[in-house]
Amino acid sequence: MPYVITIEFLAVISAAIYGVLLAARKGMDITGVFAVAFAISFGGGTLRDLFLDRHPLFWIANPHYVVTVFVISMAAGLILRFVKRIQPLLLYPDALGMGLFTMSGTALALENGTDWFLAVILGTITGTFGGVIGEIICNEVPSLFRPGPLAATCAFTGAWCYPVSLHFGLSIPVAMIIGTSVIFIFRVLAVLFSWQFPAVR
Repeated sequence: MPYVITIEFLAVISAAIYGVLLAARKGMDITGVFAVAFAISFGGGTLRDLFLDRHPLFWIANPHYVVTVFVISMAAGLILRFVKRIQPLLLYPDALGMGLFTMSGTALALENGTDWFLAVILGTITGTFGGVIGEIICNEVPSLFRPGPLAATCAFTGAWCYPVSLHFGLSIPVAMIIGTSVIFIFRVLAVLFSWQFPAVR
């Protein structure tokens, strides 16, 4: 589906920018920047493709995705020259990438014949697990697994917007815009207002 491919490509760009900022916060060199950007851009989608037995993997089928991440990583120095404070900027590409990847993952899962619930789960994995892998590379406990602003919950909630919107006759682009917007706004508000679940004791 052309809409899914477009959304997926935008998600790769957003995730790569987030990866550059995260690696820069850790003081990594250009190799580390590319490794983190690559992991965040392709980690969640790779898991989705493996679970769905889709071959070739989405970034192998679309080699320009990898070239795009490489170019963004190589431009890290130029990008960061205009960034005074990295930490506050992490939220926005993270939230946007989460929304875009969740939508593409949900759509591709439905296209491959899964039911709604499995499609939402796979969409959530697509939208969040790249960040998990990236944070592990950065030697951090993934924020997804510790008390903190809601993340997977945002993706899970927004993912439902896609099949429900289609069920009520909305077009694919509209369904994707709705789902992405819900995830982006929910995630930003969760961070700004510290919405979180308590730790399990």
